[in-house]
Amino acid sequence: MTAVSVAVCQFAPVADRAANRERIGDLVAQAAGRGARLIVLPEYSSYFVDPLDETLAANAEEVDDAFTGCLRELAGRHGVVIVAGLVERASAGRIRNTLVAVDGAGLLAVYRKQHLYDAFGQSESRWIEAGEVGDAATFVVDGLTFGLMTCYDLRFPEVARTLVDAGAEALVVPAEWVRGPLKEHHWTTLLAARAIESTAYVVAADHPTPVGVGHSAVIDPQGVTVAGVGTGEGVAVAELDPALVARTREINPVLRLRRYRVVPR
Repeated sequence: MTAVSVAVCQFAPVADRAANRERIGDLVAQAAGRGARLIVLPEYSSYFVDPLDETLAANAEEVDDAFTGCLRELAGRHGVVIVAGLVERASAGRIRNTLVAVDGAGLLAVYRKQHLYDAFGQSESRWIEAGEVGDAATFVVDGLTFGLMTCYDLRFPEVARTLVDAGAEALVVPAEWVRGPLKEHHWTTLLAARAIESTAYVVAADHPTPVGVGHSAVIDPQGVTVAGVGTGEGVAVAELDPALVARTREINPVLRLRRYRVVPR
């Protein structure tokens, strides 16, 4: 297996769906031009308002609506796979916080955020329905298996465990990691922890400051950041080497040696 080039695109989605799609087009073209095969965009890429409010439901889409159609067109044009956060229509007045992975032919995976951000003074569950626990959302790019999780899920190592149990060699983490005391420290520490304990790559795309903390990054299975963005908008590209995952798991066989398994509550 050869290395897979991935890009994390750090940008600030706004309360304008058309503007977000236009900005995503620019970022995808930039990342593809630098050789990326997988391009990861943040949580809420289709629409975002701070603080969250009733306009989320008014701007929600079905999984196969205009936003995903735009991603499919971009993926086909550039020959890439794209992951991005979608505000998905749910029950009346509510949404789901959803990730889609697409190529030019269609959907590869869909993931609905399981752990809602009801912490640090926030209440995401006021507007959002949590995704059902169950099968891990994974997809394959050039022979490498990727697993999907979202933002606050990062604080729950069980999510990463379910993904590696499903064969993931890289964890994809779109986020809107809200700023606050020590939040940047939490973000960078947890990204490294999930990589080390999973002996997997982590590919994480956040919003820039002032709403997010920035610091989108690609982290290797030893917890080393191999590419990243600062606090502003930008694109970082890195290569994921399947052989490094295999070597790390041979030297540090934590997945094989663990004596507990993860089961839903």
